[in-house]
Amino acid sequence: MKEWIFSSFDVLLPTVVSTVLVYALVIIYTRIFGLRSFSKMSAFDFAMTVAVGTLLSSTIINKSPSVVQSAVALLSLYFLQLIVAVLRQRLSWFNNAVDNQPLLLMDGPNILHENLRKAQLSEDDLRSKLREANVLNYQQVKAVVFETTGDVSVLHTGEDAQLDTDILKGVQGVSKLA
Repeated sequence: MKEWIFSSFDVLLPTVVSTVLVYALVIIYTRIFGLRSFSKMSAFDFAMTVAVGTLLSSTIINKSPSVVQSAVALLSLYFLQLIVAVLRQRLSWFNNAVDNQPLLLMDGPNILHENLRKAQLSEDDLRSKLREANVLNYQQVKAVVFETTGDVSVLHTGEDAQLDTDILKGVQGVSKLA
């Protein structure tokens, strides 16, 4: 029981060294490859963040993988993300294969119940997101979009606000907004 709670210095020291080295590598790789490394712009970016976190925790807590092996794996993940980002920019079919399509949840004050079901969201989830966006009543809503990252974007109406339809390009159900 004691070993389960406490560790000896010879176990703790490698943990600290691994943590410092891997943390430094993540900072260096992020500086080289850019802030996109931890963005949530697409489902692939989210997968990258989860993979890096898993690799970090494995390296820090366990003897295997080694720090060098983790450095190579991290570098491979960063390169893979760079390649996917470039392919997404250049090939629309690749972008469609890798990313989900955003989904319209509200058309003005009208809740699109079928799209809520597609997104596996409840009306309570939607109301929560409306409150987070400081919506006081449904009449303030121009559109609500369930983004490819799982985020919910709330577009407000205003006295002089006109929605540029290009902002909603690629959103499923946007033809309902006219």
